[in-house]
Amino acid sequence: MTFPAIEKASKEEIKILQERLLQETLHYVNVNSEYYRALFLEQNIDVNAIKTISDLQQLPVTTKDDLQKNNDAFLCVPKNKIIDYCTTSGTLGDPVTFGLTDKDLDRLAYNEAISFDVAGVKEGDVVQLMTTIDRRFVAGLAYFLGLRKLGVGVIRVGAGIPQLQWDSILKYQPNYLITVPSFLLKLIEFAEQHNIDYNNSGIKGAICIGEPLRNQDFTPTILAKKITDKWNIKLFSTYASTEMSTAFTECEHSKGGHHHPELIITEILDDQNNPVKSGESGELTITTLGVEGMPLIRFKTGDIVQLHDEPCPCGRTTIRVGPVLGRKQQMIKYKGTTLYPPAMHDVLSHFDSVENHVIEISTNDLGTDEIVIKIASEKASDELLSEIKDYFRAKLRVTPKIEFAPIEELNKVVFPAISRKPIRFFDLR
Repeated sequence: MTFPAIEKASKEEIKILQERLLQETLHYVNVNSEYYRALFLEQNIDVNAIKTISDLQQLPVTTKDDLQKNNDAFLCVPKNKIIDYCTTSGTLGDPVTFGLTDKDLDRLAYNEAISFDVAGVKEGDVVQLMTTIDRRFVAGLAYFLGLRKLGVGVIRVGAGIPQLQWDSILKYQPNYLITVPSFLLKLIEFAEQHNIDYNNSGIKGAICIGEPLRNQDFTPTILAKKITDKWNIKLFSTYASTEMSTAFTECEHSKGGHHHPELIITEILDDQNNPVKSGESGELTITTLGVEGMPLIRFKTGDIVQLHDEPCPCGRTTIRVGPVLGRKQQMIKYKGTTLYPPAMHDVLSHFDSVENHVIEISTNDLGTDEIVIKIASEKASDELLSEIKDYFRAKLRVTPKIEFAPIEELNKVVFPAISRKPIRFFDLR
């Protein structure tokens, strides 16, 4: 499968396509979405007047709160047209249900097929899927559908269990893995303990989700470097969400996730919902294109990112989404410094002796943000604590309060039974 011609088109050609699809989407939601029809009526918005990307600024944004409070009103089809029910992870509140139609599942498959193609996965390859496909989780299903459409063999192992993962790798010889990157360190550890030559296992690359692989300048994070220093494989970052039904995946040049302009419109907005200047960071705001069940108009994702539009050596002319700096709601002001959890997670990744950790944010008596980091380590000592604090000071200019905790205690909160991914950040403000 070759990538769509639109991804090599000029900026003007991309703009023309997106504006045509935008007008189709606005007319569709005006007729079929109870929520948007009422919103446009209430605010006296004529969708026929919205013709260009810049005209989007005349429309109000959609927030996660809007979705949670009016979930059913966003649905544009009768319930008997829904083929798959999935939910968001509920990181910032109650989960939101998304209904996908047969057409939406086809779109999801197309999105993932062209996204895997960006990362170099080709027809005839074999991929080991190391994420869950159940629990109303859209990503695992999307990966399977996309790989199937691409003509790729899939080994559905699911999450965890290093021994089972290696049994499958050695038996079926996949070329690529789809996984949370920190789990690759567990695979390396298991392989070293059991004399498995992981550098001759046939794995060429891993498509990684859930944890950052790149810093803002696209250099590898500490976590990424720890993996590739030992395992000679290529790591590809992919960024997506249930709400977007679209992925931004890195190519081999690791310069940001490539945009699929036929599937989604992107804006980067400031706190007043105005577009930021070129090259500045802001909140990624998306309008889905071609979604039948629950299309979204100007949905604020909560993720702070930067767009990159300089040409990519891979030949694609589309914009690229840079690494997520953090979630807007999780921004921390600490001793005059602005911090986001991913930066603190990356600092802690530097220490092999830190087996697990959680970050807790609360409001102190002065009304300012307070950070407490709890870490588990078999090598707990004053020397390790001092070393971690010094590293925080060197990397982030501040040192939060850090204390040791039993590994069993942290495992209970990081890996709760009802969660689909580790939870290491707790906002108690």
